[in-house]
Amino acid sequence: MSKLTVSQLQSLPGVCAETPRETDGYMLQQTMLRIVDPKPSLDFYTRVLGMTLVCKLDFPDMAFSLYFLGYVKKEDIPEDPTARAAWMFGLPGLIELTHNYGTENDPDFKGYADGNSEPGKGFGHIGVSVRSVEAACERFQALGVDFVKKPEDGKMRNLAFIRDPNGYWIEILEPSNAAQFVEWATDNILDLQFVERPADNH
Repeated sequence: MSKLTVSQLQSLPGVCAETPRETDGYMLQQTMLRIVDPKPSLDFYTRVLGMTLVCKLDFPDMAFSLYFLGYVKKEDIPEDPTARAAWMFGLPGLIELTHNYGTENDPDFKGYADGNSEPGKGFGHIGVSVRSVEAACERFQALGVDFVKKPEDGKMRNLAFIRDPNGYWIEILEPSNAAQFVEWATDNILDLQFVERPADNH
């Protein structure tokens, strides 16, 4: 059942009845994805998805670099690197791309698991909200983006999934279609069989 009242929603098994006051001020700040090569990944997230590169942190002694991206205005980014990092870690909903040096030139490196196939199934996708799924997907199509699901595929219409250069899935959704999500779930017709995997693995 998806048409729950707020009280019913908060009474589901396992849900803490009272939010611990010690967690006041917590927020979901970042999701980390490992990448093979920074160049195509940065191109995808900045040009295709329109994100801004907010901060880059290099750790040469440990042979990796971190790239933080999100939907922020470039003019808001502090010029001072220390102030920039402090400001960045206070932003919600960023993507952190982690590059371990050498993977881009290693012919034996097979890439990272995307979480949607065996072995390593677990992680599913990140989601990006857009004004128009149709318009966004027309642009993605013109840019040669790889689709997992196009808006017209399956029973879940006007919803898309694309792949980034490392194979990670990105859901493209439209807030104005929220009612459809509720109806899909309520009617138990969730259909993700546009991929070769069971429908309950969303």
